[in-house]
Amino acid sequence: MTSFWTGRRVRLRGVEPGDWTAFMGFAADEERLGDLLRTPRSAEQFRAWAKEQAVPKSDGDCFSLAVEALDTGQIVGAVGSHHADPRAGRFEYGITMGARHRRKGYAAEAVVMLLRFMFAERRYHKCEARIFGHNEASLALHRRLGFAEEGRLRDHLFFAGRYQDLVVMGILAEEFATLHAKSELE
Repeated sequence: MTSFWTGRRVRLRGVEPGDWTAFMGFAADEERLGDLLRTPRSAEQFRAWAKEQAVPKSDGDCFSLAVEALDTGQIVGAVGSHHADPRAGRFEYGITMGARHRRKGYAAEAVVMLLRFMFAERRYHKCEARIFGHNEASLALHRRLGFAEEGRLRDHLFFAGRYQDLVVMGILAEEFATLHAKSELE
């Protein structure tokens, strides 16, 4: 194994200032695919965000990482943890993949690496993911990874002109360890 953060398809790494163009593309993909709708942001806003992410202030176990394809060296997405509560042993995570990089196994591998770190190294007990109810591909991915649906918040979000459900999914450290042996990424 070359690095904890390198799998068969992807490497997780810190965000660099020059990554801003990739993240601007991911934002455009999210809007076009109905994943998220935000007010338009300038190139300078993406530059500033990437520069800030490259030297983040310490926020405990909350961080963002770029997902880089090993075969091309191209950034294909991002993954990160947030709302980490070490006392409760719970954290949330999020992932985004560029539209042309979906359904290639990148997301699953990135999530497994992130969860392995948070469960095995940081000793968290539970991970939660919040997924738009209409995002069948993401719901299916999380089910394949071993997440269980814990609840559906009906008409919880408003975007794209209508109310959307939000599905809360979770996985426990023991469930993860049983389903994802360490050797699967080596």
